[in-house]
Amino acid sequence: MITRIISAFAGIIIGITVLFLSDTIVFSAAIAAISVIIVYELLNTCKCIQFKVHSAFCFAFAAVSPFIAQYGNIKLMYTLGAACVFGMFTAYILEHKRIVFDKLCFMIAASLLATISMCCLITLKNLSSVHGVCYIVLALAGAWLGDSGAYFVGTFFGKHKLCPEISPKKTIEGAVGGIVTTGVIFGIYGFFYHMFQTSRGIEFEVNYIALILIGMFCAVIGMIGDLSASLIKRQNDIKDFGKIMPGHGGLMDRFDSVLFVVPFMAILLSYLSIFN
Repeated sequence: MITRIISAFAGIIIGITVLFLSDTIVFSAAIAAISVIIVYELLNTCKCIQFKVHSAFCFAFAAVSPFIAQYGNIKLMYTLGAACVFGMFTAYILEHKRIVFDKLCFMIAASLLATISMCCLITLKNLSSVHGVCYIVLALAGAWLGDSGAYFVGTFFGKHKLCPEISPKKTIEGAVGGIVTTGVIFGIYGFFYHMFQTSRGIEFEVNYIALILIGMFCAVIGMIGDLSASLIKRQNDIKDFGKIMPGHGGLMDRFDSVLFVVPFMAILLSYLSIFN
């Protein structure tokens, strides 16, 4: 438990530092590093890392895309993605005796999911010069709060299993508790964020109904991400995706919900304003 707490504390410190430097290249470099590690963990879990050429294309896309996203050249990202996929299919033809089609498809899907989802953090930052960092905090909170809320509520009140074959410890009561908890904390966060910004002379109104509902939806989507990752681990007979975070496992173990929640937030906040 001590190791887990220390590891989490170190991660929080690093995360806060990166957010303070979100207007610099450090932000895209951090997202690139996370993307590459997650892609590696996914490919390693499903025994695809042995395909060196294909893996190199996956890592290249994960490493370069965040820098392209931060500096706003979306066409170049599409070009890079298309080039990587084309290169992987070319290698597939050349190495057709070693790699089967389902492995190729998984490698493409894993690299696209991890990289594009993480790049959506940059999209959130660029949505507003004032509230961009707040959007990132909300997206990450939406991914992680639901799981924490579900754990505590499920521990005291959980009786009915949610998905016993995938995640035996999760309960329906815990899931509901996590959804409600996330919505409430989103509302509270909005209140204090408004107070803080107002004290700095920045005037705006908070759409609390939208904020609370978004928090609840984030918890649901995060739950799907968490269960999806649990299913991948169960089908590959592993406990964790990696060991980079002592007591927690790999980055994919911590970012499984994030990969689902962040794109949802980026799309939703592109159309809906929670701060007017």
